[in-house]
Amino acid sequence: MTLKGGILHFAFMAASAVFLLATGTQTGVIVILLIAWGITLLCVQSAGYIRRRNRLRELECIMDELDKKYLFFECIPRAPGAYERRLFTLFRRAGKSMIQAVSDAQAAQQEYREYVESWVHEVKTPITAAQLICRSAEPPIRQKLTQELAQIEAHVERALFYARAESPEKDFIIRQTNLEDIVSEAVSQHRTLLISNGVQVETKDLEHIVYTDGKWAVFILGQLLQNAARYHGDKPMITLSSRLLGRQVQLTVHDNGIGIPAHELTRVFDRGFTGSNGRSRGGSTGMGLYLCRKLADSLEMNLRIVSVEGMETTVYITFPVRSPQSE
Repeated sequence: MTLKGGILHFAFMAASAVFLLATGTQTGVIVILLIAWGITLLCVQSAGYIRRRNRLRELECIMDELDKKYLFFECIPRAPGAYERRLFTLFRRAGKSMIQAVSDAQAAQQEYREYVESWVHEVKTPITAAQLICRSAEPPIRQKLTQELAQIEAHVERALFYARAESPEKDFIIRQTNLEDIVSEAVSQHRTLLISNGVQVETKDLEHIVYTDGKWAVFILGQLLQNAARYHGDKPMITLSSRLLGRQVQLTVHDNGIGIPAHELTRVFDRGFTGSNGRSRGGSTGMGLYLCRKLADSLEMNLRIVSVEGMETTVYITFPVRSPQSE
């Protein structure tokens, strides 16, 4: 019973008592009637409360057992009362409308993702053609055009991986991969950027087998190399090394660049965060490290950054535990 309903009941009981007194009914009889009325009302309300409580517990159990909570109104038993049946009918209509809206949004997102992937593959053709044309240009022009085309290709590749990051499990294949091959491929893909920025690359202790998707790992490492090249200092150097941590393998990417301010370290993996370095040097989208963390999580790789502003940045990539039997 609501507060308003309780007040109305008491007001009606008081009015009835006044009426009975006015008609000459004995006080004792009125008191007995009011007590009987109150007890009956209490019993009725208690029974209603217990019934509603049991019904809610039944519905909560159904909800807890469902993996897909949005199917709740399709799984509940028939409502005992007309009011509850009408109410659940409205909820079902609202739920179906919501599911349809979500399905339409997912379909539109899937179409857009497929379009982006198709566009990326198509745009790579003119980029490759432009790179071939650059070979016949004068050395100064060739160097500049090659550098800019490499940047365009990197942005296009980032767009492709961003589109695929929404459902990475459909694209990656975990298998035994030589860590040295991953590093060599990443360095080779970004050779132009590294050379144009005068960055030296040193590798050591990379003779390890890791269990990951080579293509995605190369992309993650490539983003780190791009950042190290873009935010380099004097006599830039990138050192890539690895070590065993039990059955895990940890790859370390160290550079002697301008570093990251301490107060920004907790935000470098946030989507769209460019930081003070990105704003001062320009060209940053704030998507590179965000994608690295997103893809690393999908591959169960641990990604951690340690940096000293003005001195160095070190990124630790720990590959997950796998065994040949678990492939």
